[in-house]
Amino acid sequence: MVKKRKIELPVIGWREWVKLPSLGVDKIKVKVDSGARSSSIQAVNLKTFDRDGEQWVRFKIHPIQRSSKGTIDAEARVLEFRSIKSSNGISKVRPVILANIELLGQVWEVELTLASRDNMGFRMLLGREAFKDRFMVDGGRSYYGGRPDRKKKVHRGPKIDSEPQNQGKL
Repeated sequence: MVKKRKIELPVIGWREWVKLPSLGVDKIKVKVDSGARSSSIQAVNLKTFDRDGEQWVRFKIHPIQRSSKGTIDAEARVLEFRSIKSSNGISKVRPVILANIELLGQVWEVELTLASRDNMGFRMLLGREAFKDRFMVDGGRSYYGGRPDRKKKVHRGPKIDSEPQNQGKL
């Protein structure tokens, strides 16, 4: 019987904030999903084009959940087109790209399928191929990598009219 050495891997939660520097994304919340093989990012307005004899794709990313504000224009070389079965069991052919990802101070390259995820809870899904042999997942906790600074909302109070109402009326 051969004993395997126990390898200590850093731990991440089922939700994390990551950066995608090669796509210009400073922060995007991902669902870490060990049940999904591949990783996917929300992408709209996909347009393929040729550059130097290679196929590329230009697209827009909405990194903020439940919002189309803060759109990021991105482009990447298409690695391949792959048939991907979604969680509802329907297969679709999607472009696959390579992108750098940063989490817990580590930067590495992952394959991302491009899909419309506007109606999904998370704009990005990090599948097991992206984090195997790199991290352990704690399914009961989130944000081991921390949370980004949030802009503080300024409470302006109720709107007050500058002109008094009912002036001159009895």
